[in-house]
Amino acid sequence: MVTKNNLPILIRIFSYSILAITFIFLVNNVLTVWFEWPGIKKLLSNYGLFGFKKLSTPLEASVLTFAYIQLFFYFISLLLVIFYVLRSINQSLESDAEILTKFTAYIIRSSFWAVFIVGIADCIVSFMIVERLAGPIFNEAIKYKLVNPNFRITFIHFPLILISFVIGYFTRTVGFIWLAVLVVGSEFLIVLTRFIFEYEQAFQGDLVRFWYSALYLFASAYALMHEGHVRVDVLYTGFNERKKAWTNSIGSLVLGIPLCLIVIFLGMSGKASIINGPVISFEITQQGSNGLYLLYLMAIYLAVFAVSMLIQFTSYFMSSSHKLLKN
Repeated sequence: MVTKNNLPILIRIFSYSILAITFIFLVNNVLTVWFEWPGIKKLLSNYGLFGFKKLSTPLEASVLTFAYIQLFFYFISLLLVIFYVLRSINQSLESDAEILTKFTAYIIRSSFWAVFIVGIADCIVSFMIVERLAGPIFNEAIKYKLVNPNFRITFIHFPLILISFVIGYFTRTVGFIWLAVLVVGSEFLIVLTRFIFEYEQAFQGDLVRFWYSALYLFASAYALMHEGHVRVDVLYTGFNERKKAWTNSIGSLVLGIPLCLIVIFLGMSGKASIINGPVISFEITQQGSNGLYLLYLMAIYLAVFAVSMLIQFTSYFMSSSHKLLKN
């Protein structure tokens, strides 16, 4: 029986289960896309369950085992959620919300450092290639490797992204103001070089678009953390604290969380999906070596946006539920 005493426990289990299932989905997506694991869809299709068309060729024993392992991950994640909640049974919803908010802040500040460092590094590499400086500075072999997307992304971008997440762990500020300044500064530099020095390259415009899209998507979760989003303020500003809590909890549960889940699950629904497709192919701009090799990262932006917003909406739901149950 659900009572006011055990309702916080059920809300905690429900909230953390959403995040746990999403996390396992992301893990399974990596295993399916990059390591050729079969995935849950093929497992269901193997038996023709839930409307999936039965496979003409059943999964082999080893492949079927991998599929069951991926399904097993979901059950394990739910058991771990229940174990964590029961172990910290005296922890309030407000404390959980603070933990999730801190984790959201870590993701978005690490993402800021990633787009800043990778953007600068890739711009320098493109400049050296366009101006034919890569050969004299390094050698012809390295020059041809730097033009290759697989080499450039794997051995330059990915290490810098990992370093960015280390920096994000040790820093406590989010540099969105600086990112906005960088967008304005890079655009001003384009105008300056175009009209005064008559110099303009594709990578300059790519850098502006790269930073601007990051600013827009990453700052969404940051704005949500600091009550920066507009939600029918004509009505909302006149609400008392309880009505605001109802608005935030229902809005997060009915609108915010489902929207983020739709973006994640549809955006990564297959190898050719809107997020997976560009990442698998290491998609670069149409300008080729004259531009930046960062188009695939702009697809990842969408995933980062959805994941960070999902965590923060869940935090919002838990903190609002705490206010409602407190009164």
